[in-house]
Amino acid sequence: MMTEPAPLPTTRTVRPAASVEPALRPTPSQTVGPYLHIGLTWPDGAYVVPEGTPSACWLRGRVIDGGGEVIPDALVETWQADPAGRFAHPDDPHGSGTAWRGFGRSDTTSGEYAIHTVRPGALPGPADIPQAPHLNVSVFARGLLRRVVTRVYFPEFEAANRVDPVLNSLPWQRRDTLIATATADGYRFDIRLQGDRETVFFDV
Repeated sequence: MMTEPAPLPTTRTVRPAASVEPALRPTPSQTVGPYLHIGLTWPDGAYVVPEGTPSACWLRGRVIDGGGEVIPDALVETWQADPAGRFAHPDDPHGSGTAWRGFGRSDTTSGEYAIHTVRPGALPGPADIPQAPHLNVSVFARGLLRRVVTRVYFPEFEAANRVDPVLNSLPWQRRDTLIATATADGYRFDIRLQGDRETVFFDV
């Protein structure tokens, strides 16, 4: 019985190993800025609610660096519940049936940020202790490797602020860095990134 001849082994050209490339140097760290106002703002970004909304107010403030200088090219974002304490988000325990936008964004090219909004309602908290009305705030600025996150509370909700679980988790001498000051048309809340009276920031 005849069998097929075994196939001849194929040949290939062996090339000399390529020289080993030197290790690449790490890319230098980059910061979030300073060109945040280019392409990241829009005409009504500062308006969480339109002008003329009942009980609307302005939240204004400066972003201040560790040397006490005002940062003119930062970006501030706010996120908040509506006056009934509801978010337009599927994770809202009340349901997501509101059309509330709740989001504001302002740069500081004028020397301060400005957000036109309304005071939010209280929110559920741990152990059935409600969270006092507040705004969540994110700050982007040159020199920061990532945003910093804080809160703004309102001075007229003194009783709610006293039992707020987040405020109560802070040393008492730091709590007032999260409470806005009333003004003629709303509130002022300066954000100090470092130094004397540094604003409390949260690791989120």
